Amino acid sequence: MSIDTVDSGMLSRLVRADQLSSIRRSVLTAIPVNVALGVAGMLVAINSGLVLEGVLWFVLSSAVNLGRIVLCRWPYPRSETASAGQNEAEGADHHGVERHLRLAWVSAFVSGLAWALVPILCEGYTSPQAVFYLTVVCGITAGSVTHAPAYAAVPMAFVAPPLLSAVGCLWVAGGFDHIALAVTVMLYLGALIRISRLSELGFRASSRLRNEATAMARSLRTAHARAEDVAQEMRRRSMHDGLTGLLNRDGFMQAAERLLAAPGKGRDAAPVPCMLLLDLDGFKAINDVFGHQVGDDALAGVGRLLQHELADEQAVAGRLGGDEFAILYVPRVDDSRTDASAGADMPAGLPGAPDAAHAPHAPARALAARIIAAVSCTQVRKYGQFGVSIGICVERHAGVSDLLAFADAALYVAKRAGRNQFHIFDATLRRQLDRWRDAERDMAQAMQGGQGIEVWFQPILGDGGRRLDSLEALLRWKHPKHGWIPPEDMISVAAGTGQSEALLRVILAGVSECIRQLQAMGLAHVRVAMNISPREMSRLPVDDIVLESLREQGIATTSLEIEITEETALNIEIAESKLAALVAAHVRIAIDDFGVGYSSLASLRSEFMSRLKIDRSFVHDLAASRNNRVLVDAVLQLGRSLGVEVVAEGVETESDMRALLTLGCHVMQGYHLARPMPMADVLAWARGHAEMQAATEARAPSPQQPVAAERAAGDPVVPAA
Repeated sequence: MSIDTVDSGMLSRLVRADQLSSIRRSVLTAIPVNVALGVAGMLVAINSGLVLEGVLWFVLSSAVNLGRIVLCRWPYPRSETASAGQNEAEGADHHGVERHLRLAWVSAFVSGLAWALVPILCEGYTSPQAVFYLTVVCGITAGSVTHAPAYAAVPMAFVAPPLLSAVGCLWVAGGFDHIALAVTVMLYLGALIRISRLSELGFRASSRLRNEATAMARSLRTAHARAEDVAQEMRRRSMHDGLTGLLNRDGFMQAAERLLAAPGKGRDAAPVPCMLLLDLDGFKAINDVFGHQVGDDALAGVGRLLQHELADEQAVAGRLGGDEFAILYVPRVDDSRTDASAGADMPAGLPGAPDAAHAPHAPARALAARIIAAVSCTQVRKYGQFGVSIGICVERHAGVSDLLAFADAALYVAKRAGRNQFHIFDATLRRQLDRWRDAERDMAQAMQGGQGIEVWFQPILGDGGRRLDSLEALLRWKHPKHGWIPPEDMISVAAGTGQSEALLRVILAGVSECIRQLQAMGLAHVRVAMNISPREMSRLPVDDIVLESLREQGIATTSLEIEITEETALNIEIAESKLAALVAAHVRIAIDDFGVGYSSLASLRSEFMSRLKIDRSFVHDLAASRNNRVLVDAVLQLGRSLGVEVVAEGVETESDMRALLTLGCHVMQGYHLARPMPMADVLAWARGHAEMQAATEARAPSPQQPVAAERAAGDPVVPAA
């Protein structure tokens, strides 16, 4: 088929318009590199003593670059007869394009003249910095040729002035080496010019072919119907998972929305829609051990199984990604009536046998039980079996996104319960999810100016309760809707929303202010401890943040103590450099909650540790538990042997305090001694305690009569960190 729709004159104009568009893009791409190299050249000049020359040259170069940017962003020259549907090349004004190409050439030449002044910065390429400047000039000229292949005049106008300037300077400098280098640069210039011309010829040919192809495409009107069929098939494929044949995430969301919007679905008519979110148990092990092909076979098998189980149901199923599947199931009216007693056939190991109160959940329970039984009986070739955990949400007036979020919360509970379990989203999970969502939404504002998140402090007492040894900083947040948010939830929310560093800085600000107030009260010897979680220790530059904050606040590093968990101490290589920097700056390190979780004697081998805190679970009811007394005594003996101070947490009764004193533990913390308090209250408490201690020492009390610290009156009871 011959091309008669575009004459040679029109093709020539289209090619010129394409050249202008390409030149504009290439110049805008090259300007940042030009500026960066200009900055480098200025810095080298300043370093060599040519401060004024370097700055003036950079200002000149930047002004030229700014002009080129303005020129490249100037509105594209369009013909008065151009229509709205035409692209830039087709609607371009020919004379305007030629004018802009000439302006592009002029601006490139001016920029090249600016770079031709580089010899001023290196004594005509004879100073020690000449190699640097010559390298930069050669590099930037080569880059201009590489990135602007469309119109040879522009890169040639840019590269000629600086390279000819270099040739002239080298020739004037004389000497065999300089003259040889000048000849080389001249040859280099010739090569660049030739490459520019060849690149332009190639671009013009490519542009001409592209425009001819466009004209041909517009003449092929008879292919429109076929193109529509292909587009429809592509849309279908874009909504389905190629491995399992189920809907993909986008397809599932759209199909689920349609199902909920169908007459009688998702409104007040029974039955209630059910969302099931499935996650395969043990799939990762199969994938890792036997390979992705076996894993793909397993996923395909699950897809076939779900299609079979749902063949006669009003449901849509999809693979959301990885080994996660979703089902939106709308039971028939008859099913919702008869399945209320379906619990008798459910596997005994599944939680929550249904009763009359669970009638709306019965169809979803029955379906989940069938899927779990079917999946657990599925064998992946000869390699083994896997299971499935299911989160269920039964809601009448929720959207698809909310149903998925609720089912995901239930799935998390089911996964924690073990293999082949399901869990139904209930009021408890709803409260937890609401609290989590509201905390994510409100945390940033709550951290600003003390609008909710506060740092409280709990005293740590030495000498059996006589002396204030230190304070421990604790996070507190009384949410206006949900009340006290547990500190561990605050830390998780901060990590999930990328606010861990901001929260750490809030704690540091509170700790620094407390230390400053203690020093003003004459209690500079009282340290303040703060907890840093393993997640923060591994993901944040904790050492830099802490030391920078202390330095900005003018706080001595010896006034701060960092408490880490045994998990951090056990995997010390993850945080070793950070802990080393803190210890080198004289920040004390303590191991918190010793004896639980990742309990191991290996955590005691760290050279960074100066204090360990016995977990409250060993101190509770210590006087009545012989086993706990043996364990606490063993920890105390280890501490003495290693020269590490031991603190007992969770001292809540007089008898437990007496038992600790008998074992030789004289540094304690707990509600019996003092509760967590806001900063103002703990400072008042510390002042009163110091006065009481001074009065007691003046009366010279017997060391055999330890005095328990007075509790702070009226302190609110909130969860301990």
